[in-house]
Amino acid sequence: MQQCDGTLSPDAARALETVLGTERFDHEPGGGLARSAAGLAEDYGKAPHRTPRRDLCRISPSGNSDEINIRFGLYRDDDLLGDVRPRGIHPYRMGAEAHSGPEKAYLFVRCTSPRLEGSDQRPARIRGTLTFLRSKLPDTVPVREAHLAILHSATLAVVRRLGCEGDAGLDAEPVFRPRGG
Repeated sequence: MQQCDGTLSPDAARALETVLGTERFDHEPGGGLARSAAGLAEDYGKAPHRTPRRDLCRISPSGNSDEINIRFGLYRDDDLLGDVRPRGIHPYRMGAEAHSGPEKAYLFVRCTSPRLEGSDQRPARIRGTLTFLRSKLPDTVPVREAHLAILHSATLAVVRRLGCEGDAGLDAEPVFRPRGG
């Protein structure tokens, strides 16, 4: 079965199985990718500021209350964390900005696309968020990278659906480079 509306690469799907500890999942109905991309395009046309986050998918192990949510929305530049280091969140060099920890991951990208009128002058600022409800995972590099692999794959699917030039600066596969400082 394809998790997250088919947006997860084989490596991201394996990462999901690892962090959730199972190969059996409960899914929401499909269509999240189309709804997320259409919602972002609609929101971009309305205003140049942050928007509600739209669900791409929710995944939980069968018979378990753990849950991973992946959502997308627009952000303002002051939403970027920059050098701020919230506890349990570690910065990475991916997209415009990326952060990951045992309970959350964020991936910020900028998109120029013919589907987003005016984005050639003001690129759409898209924020992907992964939240792991009731996570009991340790704060380790493999956990952080697994969360970023999942979010990178879903984000790549969204930016490709939107037709973002150069895949909004994302590599085809996630490159895990911690941001020092």
